[in-house]
Amino acid sequence: MTTSTDAAAADEALKARHRTMWALGNYPAVASEVIPELGRILVAACEIRPGDRVLDVAAGSGNAALPAALAGARVTASDLTPELLEVGRRLADDHGAELDWRQADAEALPFADGEFDKVMSCVGVMFAPHHQASADQLVRVCRAGGTIGLLSWTPNGFVGQLLATVKPYVAPPPPGAQPAPLWGDEKHVRALLGDRVTDVVARRQSLRVDGFATPEAFRDFFKANYGPTVAAYRGIADDQERTAALDRDLAELARRNDRGEGATVLEWEYLLLTARRAG
Repeated sequence: MTTSTDAAAADEALKARHRTMWALGNYPAVASEVIPELGRILVAACEIRPGDRVLDVAAGSGNAALPAALAGARVTASDLTPELLEVGRRLADDHGAELDWRQADAEALPFADGEFDKVMSCVGVMFAPHHQASADQLVRVCRAGGTIGLLSWTPNGFVGQLLATVKPYVAPPPPGAQPAPLWGDEKHVRALLGDRVTDVVARRQSLRVDGFATPEAFRDFFKANYGPTVAAYRGIADDQERTAALDRDLAELARRNDRGEGATVLEWEYLLLTARRAG
């Protein structure tokens, strides 16, 4: 029989694996070289203004937090992985931006009720394993009338397909952990937030990714830099056949989605959702 103590220990072990996974490779390179505009898109959608109290949840190295700070907001960037926060601090110094960087679990944020005017997450909170717990925290720390803004990869979009491709090569998640791309399903997010929000605006958009010359170049970049992919390869490092199979699967994923002529062009679909905290 599983006890509450067992469940808590399993949850802590899962969070530890998540911290380790996102510290692998070089996620800041993914954020700055592949998806840099997503943070600016989210900041614009949240209508962040000078003086706003802003919380970026699962901020990574600050893809959205930095543009918010440069817009004049008072920004707190929180993330489970301290290595990413350290990169964010250096980037902020380079840009002359002032932010508060806090290590924090998206499912147990160490902030007061209603502390922030704007609460956002750019392809970040979606990776916390317990969706309702994370959604409850997003709502709790946002003031009445404030804005919650989320940008998440969709289940059927390219990154959703990428995560599905990697899934057979990693250990199954523990009971209760939910797939990250569900945050890219509007109905799912509306159900998580419930009647605690109003004025929900949701639209699916695509990011054009054209920085890879070939499908193999995409594969090699993500094999070296993207935490979930790096972790998958490490887990099968002693199995040459499975490693070769994952190599083929990732290159084929990019080839199947390639819309370019002469160079690889990919369209990565995401859900951009904003809502107002009821109160």
